[in-house]
Amino acid sequence: MPDFVAFGSAEYWVFLAFLVLARGLDFFSTWLATPSLVLEANPLARWLGWRWGLPLNGLVCLAFALWPLPAIIVGTTSVLVAARNLQSAWLMRTLGEDAYRSWMAQRLAEARRGLFVFCLVTQGALVASVGAVLVYFSFGETVPCGIGVGIIAYAVAVVLFTLLSVLRACRSG
Repeated sequence: MPDFVAFGSAEYWVFLAFLVLARGLDFFSTWLATPSLVLEANPLARWLGWRWGLPLNGLVCLAFALWPLPAIIVGTTSVLVAARNLQSAWLMRTLGEDAYRSWMAQRLAEARRGLFVFCLVTQGALVASVGAVLVYFSFGETVPCGIGVGIIAYAVAVVLFTLLSVLRACRSG
């Protein structure tokens, strides 16, 4: 696969459709879970909000559709993030954003911090190991390599943004 594809080519439209779908799923799942972004773990996304986040992501999709490897990485990571968001979105919506945050803060206060961090980091390492094996055995092929790196990026994002959220909750609580 080439490093770049031509704007408007068939490959460009495939990558653009994949990115729009993947980023759209991430946005939809985030909106479903936290419409006011109170529970958004990514500080940049929370700062941008819906008003600036949507157009910025549209530009990212248009640009990255020209570049297959980052398109596959971003798309894979976005789909996995959407799946993770949907895992708890029903509970966040049922309890409400503030009540969910309070409930989670209480659970964290009751838990041993070391156990929580161990479980989070181990979960991230296990998920990243799947991506690493995929990258290792991709033999330079763009699609499996991009999916593998996307899985690794997802694992890193989950650990990093979860730790940031927990630190924020500890400071405010």
